Amino acid sequence: MLKLDINQRTILEGRYLQRDKTGRVVETPEELFRRIARAVASAEARFGADAEQVGDWAQRFFRLMSEFDFLPNSPTLINAGRELGQLAACFVLPVEDSIESIFETLKEAALIHKSGGGTGFNFSRLRPKGDPVQSTGGVASGPVSFMRVFNAATEEIKQGGVRRGANMGILQVDHPDILEFIAAKEREGTFRNFNISVAVKDEFLTAVKENRAYPLVFKDKVYGAPPARQIFDEITRHAHKNGEPGVIFIDAVNRANPLPALGEIEATNPCGEQPLLPYESCTLGSINLLNMVQGTSIMWEKFRAAVQLAVRFLDNVIEINSFPTPEIAAATRRSRKIGLGVMGWADMLYTLGVPYDSTAALHLAEKVANFLVQEARAGSRALACERGPFPSWGCSIYHPELPLRHATLTTIAPTGSVSGIAGVSPGIEPVFALSYTRTVLDGKKLLVVDKVFLGYLKAAFPEAQREKILNAVYLNGTLQAAPEVPEKTRKIFKTALEISPKWHLRTQAAFQKYIDNAVSKTVNLPRTATEGDVADIFRQAHALGLKGLTLYRTGSRKDQPLTPLINCPPCQEN
Repeated sequence: MLKLDINQRTILEGRYLQRDKTGRVVETPEELFRRIARAVASAEARFGADAEQVGDWAQRFFRLMSEFDFLPNSPTLINAGRELGQLAACFVLPVEDSIESIFETLKEAALIHKSGGGTGFNFSRLRPKGDPVQSTGGVASGPVSFMRVFNAATEEIKQGGVRRGANMGILQVDHPDILEFIAAKEREGTFRNFNISVAVKDEFLTAVKENRAYPLVFKDKVYGAPPARQIFDEITRHAHKNGEPGVIFIDAVNRANPLPALGEIEATNPCGEQPLLPYESCTLGSINLLNMVQGTSIMWEKFRAAVQLAVRFLDNVIEINSFPTPEIAAATRRSRKIGLGVMGWADMLYTLGVPYDSTAALHLAEKVANFLVQEARAGSRALACERGPFPSWGCSIYHPELPLRHATLTTIAPTGSVSGIAGVSPGIEPVFALSYTRTVLDGKKLLVVDKVFLGYLKAAFPEAQREKILNAVYLNGTLQAAPEVPEKTRKIFKTALEISPKWHLRTQAAFQKYIDNAVSKTVNLPRTATEGDVADIFRQAHALGLKGLTLYRTGSRKDQPLTPLINCPPCQEN
């Protein structure tokens, strides 16, 4: 029997465990992991494994998941071993400048959302608003109008029957409709099924710095040349107002493109961490870093074994996946991209006694990221010898020196629900608050108290003092109102808004230095942050070599999924 707290059980029962036709849960968490393990291990038979060997792999995969050393992305947790069988989370679809192409893409997106995936689109190939349409004699309505169509369609489809679809909408910074796009989500609730990001080029930021005009171009026709700074200021103004748009540094993305011979990358998945070529999909998974710590030491051998087993797991997922369309199947199998990342970074730092905003944390971040990449590549090389390299390896940046089974291996995903199942901090984010409410599953609220922090209190204080400290934390979300806790310890248990943007950015850059794909990371800003602060963060992010950035100023939206507790009554420590 797995040991789970009420939050873990709530997340699993609400989204992942099988139900019968009446809606009754008919699967235990243990049965869920066995179902997934058997399905994923079945791929071994395709490479010559007998029934006993397949069973052995299934048991290894089961232990990896049930002990929460690793978890795959939500579609794999939901669909593996079930009729739908679509296991990938991330997709990118092309949008060409014709009605036929636009609605073909919309149909494909609907199939993806129905099966549990999220989609990314670059709308830059659509002609700007007001342009003539020769075939009809009318005028074009522009990219933003078609985004409304995609948003409305997504509203009607639940992913895998359990969640509404998610999209990423991207527009190049030099598209003539860029200002309309930047303002698309100005009113809260608009485009609620889209994240939006501007694809920013290096030359644009140079033009901003030099205060030059920047031409807006579509198919070699110039539609105007406003000051680059005007466009940049609009991006920062709207990001300051409600967190969107984000930015994607598209040149940095393509400098890391492992398959430049197949084309430029133009879009990412909904959270921005997975750049993909058209029709590619990617399956993600995350190693639980908290489980790689014993006492005050990292268990590197356990980490190594978990990474290499996880790479095999994700490779098997590609083998058994039931893709939504033949084009997606072909593009995915051509490159076999996977995205192995981490979760529980902040909890690992808490356990090791290392402040998030410290040089020591940055050094450890680089060490962890480099280890993850090197061991993932070792696992991929072994699979390439056993099963063959990915089909496009011959035209990749790895040929001929580095035979790999996968064109990309590592990604840092947000791990929102997955880290909730594992009971650890999400991705590489700092802990949002030591105690907070989290809105999940169509409005259901969970009380979250950081487990490492609770463990510290139990070890360091008698019960009466513990209650007093917990009361202070329940009221404030942080330890700053608990003078009983030594100052050195308060510095270790800092939360997201107590950490300056500089350290958020430097942490993201430390991981991005090694990660193949991109890093999902939100820079949390206080309510008092200015538009100038936002502009500085965007500039610093580009200078640090990041591939993209999302920021969020506290209180800039009425509806936010994580809320610090205010005047919340004490609850049980367990």
